[in-house]
Amino acid sequence: MTAYADLNKKYHMFSEVADSFNDDSVFSVSDDISAKGFQATAGSRILEGYRPVFDATVVSKMKGHGCSLAGKTNMDEFGSNAFCTTGLGIPRNPFDPERSCGGSSGGASCAASVFDGHIALGTSAGGSVSSPAAFCGVFGLTPTHGRVSRHGLIDSTSSMGPIGLLASRSSILKKYLPIISGKDKNDPVSMVQPDLKIGGRKLKSVAVPKGITDDVSVPVRAAFENSLKKLKSMSVDIDIVEIRNLKYAMPAHYILCVTETALNLARYCGMRCGRQDGDLTMPFDEYFRSFRTKYFGNEVKLRTIMGTYMTIGKNRSDLYLRSLGVRQLVIDDYREVLRTCDAVLTPTMPFIAPKFDEIGKMSSAGSYSAGVFAIPPVFCGLPCLSVPCGYHDGMPIGMQFVSDRWGEDVLLSAADAWERAFDIERPEVSS
Repeated sequence: MTAYADLNKKYHMFSEVADSFNDDSVFSVSDDISAKGFQATAGSRILEGYRPVFDATVVSKMKGHGCSLAGKTNMDEFGSNAFCTTGLGIPRNPFDPERSCGGSSGGASCAASVFDGHIALGTSAGGSVSSPAAFCGVFGLTPTHGRVSRHGLIDSTSSMGPIGLLASRSSILKKYLPIISGKDKNDPVSMVQPDLKIGGRKLKSVAVPKGITDDVSVPVRAAFENSLKKLKSMSVDIDIVEIRNLKYAMPAHYILCVTETALNLARYCGMRCGRQDGDLTMPFDEYFRSFRTKYFGNEVKLRTIMGTYMTIGKNRSDLYLRSLGVRQLVIDDYREVLRTCDAVLTPTMPFIAPKFDEIGKMSSAGSYSAGVFAIPPVFCGLPCLSVPCGYHDGMPIGMQFVSDRWGEDVLLSAADAWERAFDIERPEVSS
């Protein structure tokens, strides 16, 4: 426990650390997952002081298997950023504390990287497990949407945002995914699902989208190309394919994401959910406006305004409903490719973890485009896995496997094989 508290002073991965816990089978959850005895703020001032009186289903399942909850990890406010810089705490990358951990599950990836054997549960509304996994040099698995119960999760997006797992070793993912999986009567989004066959299908072929490295940084391109050569040496077939509608996934995701965010966050108005310390003598609309202006961060405000705009009048059919159609087109494209290949393979992020002063100079569009590879599978509800695949100036680089629905077995098999073939580096951490 002392190591967790001491290292947290330097890396800020936890928003809250447990007073005591068993050092064996330790896990953490991001701050939008409910756990008795802990705050659940989703990284927002509007929820400061909220302490759930129940455990989320994933927390109950982990505790039921003898695991100890070490604490809650820092995240972007309501999962609204790619770099984990908008929440109540900003985690520091263990490979370089002047760099970002990625978001929104930045604290979870930091904990998984710093503590060998630790399993961190985070959420992924838009590649928010894969992104920080790549930046922090760990394995990040986002299951099929509906595989893991979201009961007890503070929602910002209803049709996205599965709970995923981050760890320093693939065997840890293999151990804990079956524990947290399964249909849950308390979660209308969870599904009846086929059995999780761990150690089943082996990775025999991958599809690489044509031109996928055209706009990535030189180090990422080099690491990805070297990884393709290594996969070939492992007897994995590489097919170059064209996924016609993949380029439309990003804008369509943004429209759906901000729309769902605006609708879900409407409940935080200072009356029933979240903080309730506003001036109740004010007129109705002025009270809500002043309260949300005071406690929401800038990125959440922007998404709320944009999401509201998407549902006004003709915009609903021209933007929101059309984006739903685009999602189905991208799903169909993925499935067409995955009929003949075990997985689609891309870089995870287009660049290595940026420094905090570099993030401050990025435009909103530039920041959002960082998820160009990590967003599409989550947008489509498909399982994906980020694995370390290279290093540049001491910073890790990741690549991402995407399989068809319920195809986590082939992803875990790929992670296991890759871990044996690739020399994974761990950060040198100190308090």
